[in-house]
Amino acid sequence: MAKPRLLFLDRLECVRMRVFLTGATGFIGARIVPELLAAGHQVLGMTRSDAGAEQLAAAGAQAHRATLEDLDRIRAGAADADAVVHTAFDHDFANFLANCEKDRRVIGALGEVLKGSDRPLLITSVVGLGLDEDHRLASEEVFNAKHRNPRISSEEAGNALLDAGVNVSVVRLPQVHDTTRQGLITPLIEIARQQRRAAYVGAGSHRWPAAHVLDVAPLYRLAMERAQAGARYHAVAEEGVTGRAIAEAIAAGLGLPVESIPQDAAPAYFGSMAPFAAMDMPASSAKTRQWLDWSPTGPSLLEDLQRMDYAALG
Repeated sequence: MAKPRLLFLDRLECVRMRVFLTGATGFIGARIVPELLAAGHQVLGMTRSDAGAEQLAAAGAQAHRATLEDLDRIRAGAADADAVVHTAFDHDFANFLANCEKDRRVIGALGEVLKGSDRPLLITSVVGLGLDEDHRLASEEVFNAKHRNPRISSEEAGNALLDAGVNVSVVRLPQVHDTTRQGLITPLIEIARQQRRAAYVGAGSHRWPAAHVLDVAPLYRLAMERAQAGARYHAVAEEGVTGRAIAEAIAAGLGLPVESIPQDAAPAYFGSMAPFAAMDMPASSAKTRQWLDWSPTGPSLLEDLQRMDYAALG
């Protein structure tokens, strides 16, 4: 996507919009709903279930029943909206490649409806795609088309829509956390429990950026309201927490030993998570903070890992 133009606008009052939000009852989406409502927007939230519809109604939002496989229902939700925020994703890592391709199809379907209008579409990706070949901090200005993460499908779909004139922008996520969930770290906790030890690869020097979920939710709202075609935003509060520090926190929480394992032992220990086990993806959010006047203030990743109730997860 093109580098976003810097628009210095004095928005004393933003336009109130009807927003179609996919993943509206998910970990992040459920926090975006009150953010949008508090700002005066209406929310049409996508959900698969009666329980989800009840949750949305209780929050003051309207429910739209659909699954990620039902592209016609997804198009119908977008057709009835002034803006679309897409956070839904199937996090079954055993079928990660297929689920990334499914996300490509969903983004394409949303774009079909918005084509020919200036209605914004805000999609979701991951910060690793902003790492260049010199492997500095991932930047909002970089799209690494050669990155090995299959989630590249999401941004490729967004780029195609941008070329077709759709007003697309992207929020790239790090490990989004609170004291119950921590992105890719959540399955690592279960792996450690099953393996009876918390492991990291090699020196454990690989770094994962992070942000608290209550900092991420307002970033989505700010990005949607700005509606800057081609913008990429990094929801990053911490540029990089080492794999060793994460494993040590998990080990302490579970009362298990911690150890280093060689790269060739990663598949046996991590299973379907092995491709991510030693992935180094430090990321900056300096430009995002400047463009959106966003200042994360939530707890750190390690603080949340230290405070969580590991017994309740068993």
